[in-house]
Amino acid sequence: MKIAILGDGGWGTANATMLCKNGHDVTLWGAFPDYIEEMKRTRRNDRYLKGVALPDALKLTADRAEAAAGADVVVLAAPSKHLESVARSFAGLVGERQLVVSLTKGLCERTHRRMTVVAAEALGIGNVVALAGPSHAEEVSRGIPTTVVAACADAAKAKAAQEIWSSRNFRVYTSGDPAGVEVGGTVKNVLAIAVGCSDGMGYGDNTRAALITRGLAEMKRFTLAYGGRPETLSGLAGIGDLIVTCTSVHSRNRSVGERLGRGEKIGDILASMQMVAEGVGNSKTVHALARELGVEMPICDLVYAICHEGFDARKAPEAMMSRPLKCE
Repeated sequence: MKIAILGDGGWGTANATMLCKNGHDVTLWGAFPDYIEEMKRTRRNDRYLKGVALPDALKLTADRAEAAAGADVVVLAAPSKHLESVARSFAGLVGERQLVVSLTKGLCERTHRRMTVVAAEALGIGNVVALAGPSHAEEVSRGIPTTVVAACADAAKAKAAQEIWSSRNFRVYTSGDPAGVEVGGTVKNVLAIAVGCSDGMGYGDNTRAALITRGLAEMKRFTLAYGGRPETLSGLAGIGDLIVTCTSVHSRNRSVGERLGRGEKIGDILASMQMVAEGVGNSKTVHALARELGVEMPICDLVYAICHEGFDARKAPEAMMSRPLKCE
């Protein structure tokens, strides 16, 4: 397959590396020509995926027409806040004949729509596949085994993505519930900030497990109200991605929470980061949409308050533990 990956961040680069090794003809597109030229010289992407050598066969370009030319598969890997503008910039270059797959997790802050819906509208095409699951770029790029799910209302497109991405180190399942898969991938980022706060304050395994478990309950309530299937959250894009994002040293969202738990300010934390922690923006969208849908999400509400209203993360445990008692 000839594959164009739009977005040279860590996850886009990891997928480009993996798909090259799978034997595909891969082009990685980035928005900044100077950085693309640097990667061509060094054959590395140390800004976003440090220490990983880029395959010799991987093509790099900042030219949109060159990236999309002749592509059988187009992969969207831009951060959620940039995905719509990136997709619109490729409108006319990407069409129905191509399989389009989104690696981006999040909901549109303005419209509350899923990334695959945003991408389909921006490109003027039909169903887009969502690929999600426990898959940190740092491990996938080094061939460390994991499993993910390709979700689409069009079963044939999900199956096509499954066959293209699957390898001996990267197993792909399929799902017909893109709403559940994408909502899970959004909410887990917010919950990872909460778990990071707990770790930063020095709490232990019990607190972490409790937050993950009660966070999963919030994810399921939110997914049902949004129109997805709660049972999807028992799978790879739900509990699988939730566990890895809440516990991994590679998790940017958990790292943000850890620093908040130690007393740092959110503005200072974000200013010091090269890469995007999606959970900060996701928390705003989830909070607004939960209120609109009438869904109770106390953990996510606290993360929103910490990230956007100046609430002191170190007061969060008391706020959580003093809530009215109820049945599980």
